[in-house]
Amino acid sequence: MGQKKIYFASDFHLGAPNPEKSLEREKKIIRWLDEIKSDASEIYLLGDVFDFWFEYKHAIPKGFVRIQGKIAEITDSGIPVYWFIGNHDMWIFDYIPKELGVQMIRTEIIKEYFGKSLFIGHGDGLGPGDHGYKFIKKVFRNRICQWLFARLHPNFGIALANMFSKKSRVSTGDTDAIYYGEDKEMLIQFCKTKLKEQHYDYFIFGHRHLPIEFDLNENSKYINIGEWISYFTYGVLDKNGFVLKTFEQNEKKSFKKN
Repeated sequence: MGQKKIYFASDFHLGAPNPEKSLEREKKIIRWLDEIKSDASEIYLLGDVFDFWFEYKHAIPKGFVRIQGKIAEITDSGIPVYWFIGNHDMWIFDYIPKELGVQMIRTEIIKEYFGKSLFIGHGDGLGPGDHGYKFIKKVFRNRICQWLFARLHPNFGIALANMFSKKSRVSTGDTDAIYYGEDKEMLIQFCKTKLKEQHYDYFIFGHRHLPIEFDLNENSKYINIGEWISYFTYGVLDKNGFVLKTFEQNEKKSFKKN
């Protein structure tokens, strides 16, 4: 048996931009999961698996049955799957963990593998600035606000949320692929601040959509996993270190490296 590996992926945004494109992307993700399950010891999904998700007491959004079934198959086989809440699917409650057997993660966590320390999270709301989003995040995670939204009929509530989700994609989609520079990348600034408190070998995030490998110093690296809309990137950690890879891309796109 070969060496076991830890896998990381983020920002599938299933449901966007339309059902046809989403289904094509979902099938591609299934092929990736089938490929890695033979040597995966653990799998991390770092948020925004869905472009929108809200669980009513007796209803969930339609679709996405292939990925749900595949993840349930993987966890049933004994491979742990850690599913982080993102900013698009923060309204996952108990359905996904109960039915799929995943471990839901709602904040950043610290792990150690192969003698390396990892700081892992989705990445939204971290670092300086972006006060408007940080306020909205608190509102959306407020239990009273969630209860009030759940009073809306699913036909209306899900349609309304999908509309706002689409507006969010339209307003940010063109800028996600731009690297703003070390001083303006909020997650880089966040990592540098955390390093003043404690050493980590790897900071691993999603959310940013741009695959990034950035050396914070000689012994610490910031990795952004990227997304599965344009880049189809994922991370692999084993005893030799961390590698950012691309799945089934004929036209290879470059990562941002320093």
